[in-house]
Amino acid sequence: MTTMHPVLKHPIEGTPGPGAAIAYFGMGCFWGAERLFWRVPGVWTTSVGYMGGSTEKPSYEEICTGLTGHAEVVRVVYEPAKVGFDDLLKVFWENHDPTQGMRQGNDIGTQYRSVVYTTTPEQQAAAEASREAFEPVVRAAGLGPITTAIRPAGAYWLAEDYHQQYLHHNPNGYCNHGPNGLSCPVGAAKAQTEVEPPRAR
Repeated sequence: MTTMHPVLKHPIEGTPGPGAAIAYFGMGCFWGAERLFWRVPGVWTTSVGYMGGSTEKPSYEEICTGLTGHAEVVRVVYEPAKVGFDDLLKVFWENHDPTQGMRQGNDIGTQYRSVVYTTTPEQQAAAEASREAFEPVVRAAGLGPITTAIRPAGAYWLAEDYHQQYLHHNPNGYCNHGPNGLSCPVGAAKAQTEVEPPRAR
């Protein structure tokens, strides 16, 4: 199993040290979604895995049946002193279609649903506020209602090694993510007290 992020040069597993925050984003196939987040300055490390279902340690083949209830998600470990949660939400909202229910483009199934899993009450409130702010923009563009779920994070199951940082290892691999042409009016990132960089334990 890969333990070091080949782009960010930090461990993809383990508990980050003081100053780090974690959030999880599901926006369709996790290959392209992960690359979006590892490119954001202030993101410490990323990995891909499964969350939101009922099965422990699911395999990719199991989640593709739709019977486990898991979504494909990106685990984003970031430094709030360098990048705000609102900035990550902006990446999330502006790079997929959050109105498609259990699909994303041609990728159809429960694992491709749009979802944000939060790790603090503050994240939960910010994510819900961003959804409310983005809804009128989406409606004005002629799209349907936002179907994105925003819930507290549960157990996270790391995906198989070949999924990790897939588009780094396969630059021409499948990716259906990119700007959707809409601008999410989330608040500007707030200044943070300087904190120690995260350290893996």
